[in-house]
Amino acid sequence: MEGRGVPPGPYRATKLWNEVTTSFRAGMPLRKHRQHFKKYGNCFTAGEAVDWLCDLLRNNSNFGPEVTRQQTIQLLRKFLKNHVIEDIKGRWGSENLDDNNQLFRFPATSPLKTLPRRHPELRKNSIENFTKDKDSVFKLRNLSRRTPKKHGLHFSQENAEKRSHEIIIEDQENSTDKREISQEDIEEVWRYSILIYLQTILGVPSLEELINPSQVIPQYIMYNMTNTSKHGVVVLQDKSDDLPHWVLSAMKCLANWPRSNDTNNPTYVGFERDVFRTIADYFLDFPEPLLTFEYYELFVNILGLLQPHLERVAINALQLCCLLLPPPNRRRLQLLMRMISRMSQNVDMPKLHDVMGTRSLMIHTFSRCVLCCAEEVDLDELLAARLVSFLMDHHQEILQVPSYLQTAVEKHLDYLKKGHVKNPGDGLFAPLPTYSYCKQISAQEFDEQKVSTSQAAIAELLENIIKNKSLPLKEKRRKLKQFQKEYPLIYQKRFPTTESEAALFGEKPTIKQPMLILRKPKFRSLRY
Repeated sequence: MEGRGVPPGPYRATKLWNEVTTSFRAGMPLRKHRQHFKKYGNCFTAGEAVDWLCDLLRNNSNFGPEVTRQQTIQLLRKFLKNHVIEDIKGRWGSENLDDNNQLFRFPATSPLKTLPRRHPELRKNSIENFTKDKDSVFKLRNLSRRTPKKHGLHFSQENAEKRSHEIIIEDQENSTDKREISQEDIEEVWRYSILIYLQTILGVPSLEELINPSQVIPQYIMYNMTNTSKHGVVVLQDKSDDLPHWVLSAMKCLANWPRSNDTNNPTYVGFERDVFRTIADYFLDFPEPLLTFEYYELFVNILGLLQPHLERVAINALQLCCLLLPPPNRRRLQLLMRMISRMSQNVDMPKLHDVMGTRSLMIHTFSRCVLCCAEEVDLDELLAARLVSFLMDHHQEILQVPSYLQTAVEKHLDYLKKGHVKNPGDGLFAPLPTYSYCKQISAQEFDEQKVSTSQAAIAELLENIIKNKSLPLKEKRRKLKQFQKEYPLIYQKRFPTTESEAALFGEKPTIKQPMLILRKPKFRSLRY
């Protein structure tokens, strides 16, 4: 299970739950076990389940290789609570499961969760409101036709300039009127520009199920784009919304450890643990996560782009989504990511936990205060940990201001000021950059290409060993023997017969001499 089976859409966390439980139920090895002088068939121990499920999650792109055994145990406890598994006596509903030899089995009932359905009336109202908004002067009516639906984007400025030039020529022929741009007009341009880009990058036919246009607040986007420090961090005008001075000092202390600018810090043993615990308590005390409850579905869907060949798509999408946050939330997220990223890379940082390393501790501590659902979701912790891990590695790029969005909005507004709209109800094309897409391949083709590429690299390694003239003959024999042991099929393809192998060393296959040679005795005559 590599996480490619769950497409973007609503209730993605529930779909992932169903995928994980189905894979676990289908793949977990079952065998006979003895307990208390009694044999039980088709069951497994808790420790075996932790081993197998942990490996499954680490190989799933939705969760990543940083999944810990403790997180896996927590998920198995939720499996037991939701009757995905039961103990050998048929008991379930509690979270009484540890990493030990306790026996469990699968029940006969299906563990799949049903997907919630939106009320038809609510869905109707949402569509009507969205349609009403799109009837404004900035409705961009041909969005669905112009938006590609495949991943793997490549930016093309040449296409953008060509398209913009064509639009300007066409509209100059139709209208030369001027019009004034109101603040409301500017806000609508920002709203629809970011929605266009987000829909294009995600490659979905519609954002309706992921985000309501009314949730996009243009004032937040405009503030986050323009009110920043030289390092790109949001600067708040209202200091009452900012982090307290003592929290900022504590974060600065750990981020720059041990070269903190504040030389008045005490140096008692365990001081850095106390400072870290203070910061963690502050962030965990917020009533909602930094990414807010209303954007939960949006960020969970972007988690499905977090694959090696779609990393650039995920970065671009997260960059836009983080602009939607309230400015205080964006500033807190920026400062938090900078701190934990620096702490994770700091080799001089003392141990902050007896068992976990610094990076694992950062992810485990702050994942729930970055992303979680308003309602309890069983995969919340794993999904949040995956997102925080990705943000730590790419926070400088994700949390910077995208210049292309600013440029597109400025061109759009200039386009409107020149009066290139005949009637208020006419649609409008914004001179946005277009995207060209590489051909999307199937999962099977991807796996085949991955295998063939790796085999080609291994075969090239074999050729390098063969053609290395500076390698002593004895060492070359040893390396080839080791290669044959590790990759017998590739070796056999290169040397199909013993003659071809012997020809490498300029030898001919020789017939081995008998192990024991018996010489004929000479019989001497008895005569003298």
